[in-house]
Amino acid sequence: MQGEPFFGLNPYHVALAVLGIVVILARWLPRLISKREPAAAPLMILFGAGVALLLPDILTLPDPRETPLPWELVSELTVIVALFGSGMRLDELRPWKRWGATFRMLGIAMPLTIFAVALLGVGLEGMTVAGAILLGAVLAPTDPVLAADVQVGPPQEGEEHPVRFTLTTEAALNDGLAFPFVYLGLIVAAEGLNPGAWAFDWLWRDVLYRIAVGTVVGWLGAKALGYVLFRLPPDAALAQTGSGVVALAGILLCYGSTELIEGYGFMAVAVLGLTLRRIEKDHQFHRRLHDFSESIENALTAALLVALGTMLPLLIADLTWTQVALAMVFLLVIRPVAGWVAMAGMGMDPRDRGIVAVYGVRGIGSIYYLCYAGSHMEFLNEDALWSLVALVILASTLLHGFSVGWAMERSSETPRG
Repeated sequence: MQGEPFFGLNPYHVALAVLGIVVILARWLPRLISKREPAAAPLMILFGAGVALLLPDILTLPDPRETPLPWELVSELTVIVALFGSGMRLDELRPWKRWGATFRMLGIAMPLTIFAVALLGVGLEGMTVAGAILLGAVLAPTDPVLAADVQVGPPQEGEEHPVRFTLTTEAALNDGLAFPFVYLGLIVAAEGLNPGAWAFDWLWRDVLYRIAVGTVVGWLGAKALGYVLFRLPPDAALAQTGSGVVALAGILLCYGSTELIEGYGFMAVAVLGLTLRRIEKDHQFHRRLHDFSESIENALTAALLVALGTMLPLLIADLTWTQVALAMVFLLVIRPVAGWVAMAGMGMDPRDRGIVAVYGVRGIGSIYYLCYAGSHMEFLNEDALWSLVALVILASTLLHGFSVGWAMERSSETPRG
């Protein structure tokens, strides 16, 4: 049109180009200095922050504190796909004693972490009890999206060392198991510290009912999806096409139907992946399905991390030294100590025990939980929560991302020469 410059530099197109550059650089630059798989996650956040500081006039994303819904929806989809993929990676679930470490991390380490974070949130940061409980629930789960470097390999590769098995199964299940504590924070915010008024309802509804429904629907969904994929019709099963779209549709159906009947969809899709992997477990479709879902997961994760980076200068603008101290205590003391205590008496190699205790990276799941809570209720500490969680995600991806290769090389998985 006349009067408009030929090179208009549309901010939206600039943002797309910048996103592409950031993701490529984050994946490529580490390979110049290391032969290990690059720790791209922290670089995407840092490069995103750099772009926001250098090009403040590019397309502005909605502030997650004021408009949490877009962030909630994208992070939710990313976690759903990642949880399913975590379940799909496991070639063997037996012997059942392999799950001992997982159950300890879920039943001991996670509650200890939530309690310790909540206690520090109230005592050190001056948060309300509701905000502190929510902070503990947001930070407690090992992220299934960013923990891929310490998880087992793709289906049929057999990389299922106890360290990898424990961290994979923990990441697959603890997002669903953290949800009761998110609801607990919301309940305390709404009804106050009067357990007699809400404890029973919280226990049977948010703990027992929602977990049970998620588990059952995930198992039934896997059986139904497996039948459709592998056995119906017998001479032209969908698995023969190699298309992962049908299975992705099954993931969405399982998650959506579970949420409709008030179960935990995160639990359902993790169980869906674990159970579907047992059906025709030697079929090559499992590997193709894993690769398909991993590609979607990586694309969504890259976009979210860069977006988080562009918001980082805004989110940490009011960060206090107390919050910095709390973040470092969480990453360097609370999670490692809780994990070490949970593994007591397991007879695990000390190096392996330390890796399991330390390498619970925080990331996309924390974004989702905080957005979910923010879209359901106004919190007095919401800005402080976002500042702290953003710092923890950045520090966690830096500390864990750049050291995980070194740590895994020193586990009992890799014999010392």
